[in-house]
Amino acid sequence: MRAEIQNIVNAIEKSAELLAQRMDWETAKFRLEEFDARVEDPTLWDDPEAAQKLMRERQVLVAAIEGYEGIKQELSDNIELIELGEMEGDDEVVAEAEAALKDLKEKAAEKELEALLDGEADGNDTFLEINSGAGGTESCDWASILARMYVRWAEKKGYKVELQSETPGEEAGIKSVAYKISGPNAYGWLKSESGVHRLVRISPFGKGTRETSFASVWVYPVVDDNIEIDVNPSDIRVDTYRSSGAGGQHVNTTDSAVRITHLPTGIVVTSSEKSQHQNRDIAMKALKSRLYQMELDRRNAEINAQHDAKGDAGWGNQIRSYVLQPYQMVKDLRTGHETSDTQGVLDGDLDGFMAATLAGQVSGKSRAEATSDD
Repeated sequence: MRAEIQNIVNAIEKSAELLAQRMDWETAKFRLEEFDARVEDPTLWDDPEAAQKLMRERQVLVAAIEGYEGIKQELSDNIELIELGEMEGDDEVVAEAEAALKDLKEKAAEKELEALLDGEADGNDTFLEINSGAGGTESCDWASILARMYVRWAEKKGYKVELQSETPGEEAGIKSVAYKISGPNAYGWLKSESGVHRLVRISPFGKGTRETSFASVWVYPVVDDNIEIDVNPSDIRVDTYRSSGAGGQHVNTTDSAVRITHLPTGIVVTSSEKSQHQNRDIAMKALKSRLYQMELDRRNAEINAQHDAKGDAGWGNQIRSYVLQPYQMVKDLRTGHETSDTQGVLDGDLDGFMAATLAGQVSGKSRAEATSDD
């Protein structure tokens, strides 16, 4: 076997090892048997919420087992094909098996990252907010470009995107926008995007000069029914008003809206849905999610420091730089990950940046530390 292919095999085996450790492979089959026994209990659905929670947990375990076993089986099959092809001098078989191993390496690496999404809320849906920063109209336009980028990314993942609120810019773009993004591990993938994003380009507004624009992104998890957050009714102010926005092909917009202000913290959340009742319910969930995120920040010093350092959307606080002029480059300032495919990134190709951040920061563990956990 060629050295290059042996290195690929080694990488796949390391990813599989981490998968096994994160799911506790030694007990996984026994835990699945326990889940199956509980599913067969005729009284299970007497408590629908508990039943749904159990079914979700079972599905996560099933997916982990099947993913691990699939990688191990595919690895073994292709190694055997290479050995057989080499013995018989069949270069075509060897080439096909080597190509399959290269694809498997990428698949295993992605599964490895997903296995690291074991934070308290990583599996939850998420809210994503974008606010224009220093730069006036330029930054409002930049905020709208970021919004399109994240909607495209979510669509590629098969996630559902719902517009919560939108404030248009005075001349172009948006001052702020908030989405709810629903799908497996939505918060876990997107949480590393929180921070200030900086754009350098030639102004599209007739100036012909190179301009620097800023926008901030804030990601926080949707609080599910298993997390209790108490909100004192006397601590909130509820305002109703009419709302309108440009929306888009995949985003629904309506005219009614609710704004809830949490007086002790100053947190403001909004929602635009078909009825005021829906608006209030959604806005309250968003408020509880914000309060929950604050609690996560207090528990985790690293995350807390990250949010404290975010500050205003301007110089000195950016996490990622998007340069369109005088050269093409997107670079994450935390990990050093970069690419010259700026159009691809703005069209939603963000997995490389998220993977680089997750590999070192998910649950506060490096890859080596995660691998060494028992």
